Amino acid sequence: MKNLIPSFSLPKLPVGKAGVVLGSVIAGQWIVTDLVHVPSGGLAFLAAGAGIWFLSKPSVGSFAAPSTVKGWIKRCNEVLKQFESLEDPSEHFNNSEERSNSLKEVISRETPQSLSVISTTGQVLPELNLLESAVTCSKPLKLSCSSSLPINNQSWEFPNNFFEQDLIVYYLPLPLRAVDLLWLKTIPNDLPSWIMVSTDQSEDWPSQLKALNSQLPERWVNRILKWNDNPEHLKQVLTPVRRSLEQSKTNTDKTCQRLLSRLHSSWQADLETLRREKFRVIQNRSQWIVAGAVFASPVPSTDLLSVAVVNGLMIQEMGSLWSCSFKPELLNAVARQLAMAALAQGVVEWSGQALLGVAKLHGGTWLAAGAMQALSAAYLTRVVGTSMADWMALNNGVAKPDLDLLKLQAPELIAKAAEKEKVDWSSFVIQSKNWIKGQVVNQENIQAQLS
Repeated sequence: MKNLIPSFSLPKLPVGKAGVVLGSVIAGQWIVTDLVHVPSGGLAFLAAGAGIWFLSKPSVGSFAAPSTVKGWIKRCNEVLKQFESLEDPSEHFNNSEERSNSLKEVISRETPQSLSVISTTGQVLPELNLLESAVTCSKPLKLSCSSSLPINNQSWEFPNNFFEQDLIVYYLPLPLRAVDLLWLKTIPNDLPSWIMVSTDQSEDWPSQLKALNSQLPERWVNRILKWNDNPEHLKQVLTPVRRSLEQSKTNTDKTCQRLLSRLHSSWQADLETLRREKFRVIQNRSQWIVAGAVFASPVPSTDLLSVAVVNGLMIQEMGSLWSCSFKPELLNAVARQLAMAALAQGVVEWSGQALLGVAKLHGGTWLAAGAMQALSAAYLTRVVGTSMADWMALNNGVAKPDLDLLKLQAPELIAKAAEKEKVDWSSFVIQSKNWIKGQVVNQENIQAQLS
């Protein structure tokens, strides 16, 4: 059975170096399993070990995300153009105005910087006039207090109205409760925040602080403010907050970026749904072109060449669908990692065994025509295509992918892709039966013409 992974070809050669290595493995597996009858599972293990020296060559990459308001605006406008190319014209006409208005609403925010002191339902916060006096600075400020975070919640999602604040002070009663820990974890990391605890002077504060730091996420280290309930000391306690408020332009810019990032993420989720629908069409077409190429080719190396070319075309279409501008050598590096993960997890062996049931439908025709290898190649195309789609979704909008991170992601990407396709296995089997029947009919027609 052939392991036909080389979906990502080099720009000048139909099959890249990864394809050469895999081609040798595939040809060897075909000879040993079909002629010498060595179990394929052991061969797959040896193949993975033999190819690891090549497939695990290190690659370096880095992410490039917007770091300014202008950068996020540009990114959002790019996403709007992608909707135009993917959506049905009538749907796009109805949705584009709403999206544009959402973007304008964020960009046009001109309110003064805002600070909100928050806590869970039932907690008594310092009086608003005391807080106003304690955080008075030279910059305009909109201050609010709210004890509205529910102590029982299903979603534990940070409320939108707090998400839009420029700074947050979370009033935390001691000892630490599970509900407070859950809410603290929902506060965005890029939202400047502090924790204010109320404690009596007689308490052993160093011990309390040590215990608190051991229970809280690391982001809250050096962000805990101690207050002894004395109104006269509140201004001193909130000194770090007051200093931060002096940087109003920085604070409002960060909030604008955070809101644009959130809007961008929402749009990307909608885009991903559209892309997956169109990807399925590309995937289904490509897998049967691959199956046909393998079915018609009498020599394993020729099969490999056909699959590499077809899968290369599939990846080009996917790159256009995900607005991917990565260079061919980067895609080749991605291919090496995904190939290694697929080999190690035995995707082809599993699909071949599972397809034996379909084989029984056409007895001698199956074995004579090599349909087993063809359908395994088709299924492998599905898995690799799905894992590549997942990777493109993860790296959408970055200038250069983090290939060191990919080494860690590749096994999980392949595993998730294989699991997704297993869920849709019945659909693939039905398609396989129809494809086999079509090949049988074609052969019968050819034999009739020859006779």
